[in-house]
Amino acid sequence: MEAQPKGSADSLGTLRLWILGVLLLGLLGTVVELVLLSHYEQPVQLVPVVLIMLALLVLAWHGMGRSAASLRVLMWLMVLFVLAGFAGFAAHFYGSAEFQLELEPSLSTWELLEKVMHAKAPPLLAPGMMMQLGLLGLAYVFSDQRYRRS
Repeated sequence: MEAQPKGSADSLGTLRLWILGVLLLGLLGTVVELVLLSHYEQPVQLVPVVLIMLALLVLAWHGMGRSAASLRVLMWLMVLFVLAGFAGFAAHFYGSAEFQLELEPSLSTWELLEKVMHAKAPPLLAPGMMMQLGLLGLAYVFSDQRYRRS
């Protein structure tokens, strides 16, 4: 294995700190927004809130020891974030389509799709934030030397 130049390692360390900072800001901002929007009225709506709280706990654990175990748990949690983003998109789409069909049962498939895409509630692309946070967390995990070696 080749040794990295010192400047390169310093740059990577700085980049990892920035990624971690942006991830923390994103997690905190998203959980505050979800709580303010009462995104906990139904059990399924708690999924992103619980995942974010778990991520904050795992990041606190990782901050205390920077162990390989905390990185591995963070990695799997971030995979769950990405999956939750896809599931959230489907749930938002289904909820919006159901509401639009209640209002106007005679909508064609294309008209329904158009209305769902323009609906304000539930916001169709909002779960994409979970995907972004998950990918950001994965970038942090995989930029660690322990993962780059293998």
